[in-house]
Amino acid sequence: MRIAIVGPTYPYKGGGAQHTTELAHRLAAMGHDVVIESWKAQYPSFLYPGQQTIDVPEGEPYPRTHRRLDWRRPDGWVAAGRRLRSADLVILAVLSPVQVPAYLGILSGIGRRTRTIALCHNVLPHERKPWDEPLMKALLKRVDGVLTHSDQQAGLAGSLTTKPISTAALPPHLPARSAARAEGTHHRLLFFGIVRPYKGLDLLLRALPPGVGLTVAGEFWGGLDDTRALIAELGIGDRVELRPGYVAADEVPALFAQADALVLPYRNATASQNVWLGHEHGVPVIATRVGALADNVRDGVDGLLVEPDDVEALRKAIERFYEDPERLRAGVRAVDPEPFWRTYTDTLLRA
Repeated sequence: MRIAIVGPTYPYKGGGAQHTTELAHRLAAMGHDVVIESWKAQYPSFLYPGQQTIDVPEGEPYPRTHRRLDWRRPDGWVAAGRRLRSADLVILAVLSPVQVPAYLGILSGIGRRTRTIALCHNVLPHERKPWDEPLMKALLKRVDGVLTHSDQQAGLAGSLTTKPISTAALPPHLPARSAARAEGTHHRLLFFGIVRPYKGLDLLLRALPPGVGLTVAGEFWGGLDDTRALIAELGIGDRVELRPGYVAADEVPALFAQADALVLPYRNATASQNVWLGHEHGVPVIATRVGALADNVRDGVDGLLVEPDDVEALRKAIERFYEDPERLRAGVRAVDPEPFWRTYTDTLLRA
């Protein structure tokens, strides 16, 4: 088929861009004629407070990529849709309702000439605004089908549209491990990725047992001053290292090499690469039972699971981990991405 994927790719960073790129490579390897329609300006800066683009690719860029979409040019959205009329399938990668006006413009340009799928990384944001639901409802009513990454997200999509909904687990798109973990126990944990309230960093800070350190590495979407104040209030400043800002791919292995475990104390979640990322680097994962996190941690084998929003349970899990960290480390295995991607692409194309 002739397939167009509309979404972020390099020089945009992060999981969404990596997924778009890997999906294009995988579909092309299956024999499809694939292009990516991407952005030269995706969001206004006030809607995306973090760093949007990077200079060094996170993986192999997809060669047939056009970067013509611009949030400031609605006329360009409709023009993009008209260009895509010759495709057999158009996949709209949906990461945020902020994208919806542009996607509605593209759909207007396409008309009814081409089958369209909304590939929803999140049907609705973790931290919602009043306009999020009306925007997503407008989009999901206009496409021919919807792909979500969990049954919970499929149910949410079903509350917004009567269009067909398919579900496939988010497949791994991970860099190869490039640094060996240092031997022994370092008495240091890692919190990794964009810091937002739903990810529960404040819970982890309150749960941190005596004698255990923590490195927090990632962009803060607000709350950095509040985090510093909480660290001071708890008296753990000598054990907590804050590394605010985007972590480049070549810096990631060293972070995991210095950690005994990756901690994901999320209050809520959908799909995430972070469990697999920890295991790719040989590190057990302590996570909450939310979203797909629990699906990828074998409790007591390669990590530990706790209920969300429970500081005491999280503290006990960390203490339990340090009773025998080598046992859980021995259970960690890097994920094989191939079965996940076969299921994912088959489900997508059937949708």
